[in-house]
Amino acid sequence: MRATKNTNSSSNRSRPTTVLLLFAALVISAIFISIQSSFFSWKENSYSSEIKKDVRILSDFQSHVQQCVASRGLGLTAEIIDHCKLVLKFPKGTNSTWYNAQFKVYEPIEYTYDVCDAILLWEQYRNMTTILTREYLDVRPDGWFDYAAKRIAQLGADKCYNRSLCEEHLNVILPAKPPFRPRQFRKCAVVGNSGDLLKTEFGKEIDEHDAVIRDNEAPVNEKYAKYVGLKRDFRLVVRGSAKVMDAILEGSSDEVFIIKSVTHRDFNVLIKKLPNPIYLFQGIVLRRGAKGTGMKSIELALSICDVVDIYGFTVDPGYTEWTRYFSSPRKGHNPLQGRAYYQLLECIGVIRIHSPMRAARKQEWSGIPSKDVIKQAHTAALRNKRRNQGDQSVDLGQFGSCKVRGTVNEKSQTQVSGSPDMSETRKNSNYKKWEIMPFHDLRHEAQEHYKQMEGYSLYKMDGNRLDDLVCVKHTNFGK
Repeated sequence: MRATKNTNSSSNRSRPTTVLLLFAALVISAIFISIQSSFFSWKENSYSSEIKKDVRILSDFQSHVQQCVASRGLGLTAEIIDHCKLVLKFPKGTNSTWYNAQFKVYEPIEYTYDVCDAILLWEQYRNMTTILTREYLDVRPDGWFDYAAKRIAQLGADKCYNRSLCEEHLNVILPAKPPFRPRQFRKCAVVGNSGDLLKTEFGKEIDEHDAVIRDNEAPVNEKYAKYVGLKRDFRLVVRGSAKVMDAILEGSSDEVFIIKSVTHRDFNVLIKKLPNPIYLFQGIVLRRGAKGTGMKSIELALSICDVVDIYGFTVDPGYTEWTRYFSSPRKGHNPLQGRAYYQLLECIGVIRIHSPMRAARKQEWSGIPSKDVIKQAHTAALRNKRRNQGDQSVDLGQFGSCKVRGTVNEKSQTQVSGSPDMSETRKNSNYKKWEIMPFHDLRHEAQEHYKQMEGYSLYKMDGNRLDDLVCVKHTNFGK
């Protein structure tokens, strides 16, 4: 009996304790749920606030672009659709005479652009390399087996099943690492071939640039000197022009010759005789906007220059055909499409346009968004893109778009482009000067940029995708 009483007494005493524990557990759970709810509510509000902030920044940037087009577009106007998209429109009554035989339509007089994508794409070029290198092929997955074969015409195979054969084709124009770096030049002129160059004497102004980039077989001589200048630093060419590279390069032993698409065994025969630096272009294929060698030249310029001025790109009203300053008119790019896209690029701070109608007025660039405004818009556009992809955890830093990463020891990159069977003219020339230039001889801004990039070189991999970079880190860089 006594044992039973003790048990009951103990049981009675434990009931209040159990109740208290349950009550405490409920209170703690309520507090935890409240904190959790508050946290998620704060996070949601913070996320919502960030979206609103980015939309505001991008909307403000769109207004800057709209005002710039109104003041600099020579009749073009910009209609804002949302914080990213706008339409560039030509005036009513614009004569659209360019006929697209493939789609059986005339060239339109308005074009829709995604300004957010445009900012991301073109600002990315400021950190990139646009020359094909050995390190790129080494780091890119199947770089030698698959990609290298695409850069060699008449290889006889769709893959490099015999790597030695592919190397034999490429060695003569394949540097180990980038011969040129971002910000290597302060101000560059990209000179197109348009007939509008004959309307204004830009020659002296063009020659005052730190580097001049020209296209294809455009002549540089005394006959056209007052219109296009005489300075020759870079020349980007299509495959057809590469066939006559010896004639194009006559009179210059140090003009850098860059082939836009593929190399060829016949090209190699010529290259081995010439004293000039000669390389292959490494860049993306634009599926929208103005197309052609001129656009690739702008990509090249942006990857090595702080400021890019363009001349001879047919950007004034009134053109019904694509003209050239050194020959009769020919079929080419759509004048209206090109004019609209170049105007967009100027108004997002990528290029500065020089043309006959603009030369008649004092050129000032206050209407173009400042670097700080562009930087803010770039950051907002990048966050906006990540959100749209549903991946907000991705790094927003300078390496956030690296799809493939690799490492090379810069001290071991001693190989330069060339081959044993080169002519004495090439062997004894200074064709490799850009490849062997010491780091301390680079422009100070180029050195600082390289340090900020932590010794990385960035390359496009394929297509027009932003998150598709091959990123190569150089150890012992700058030492």
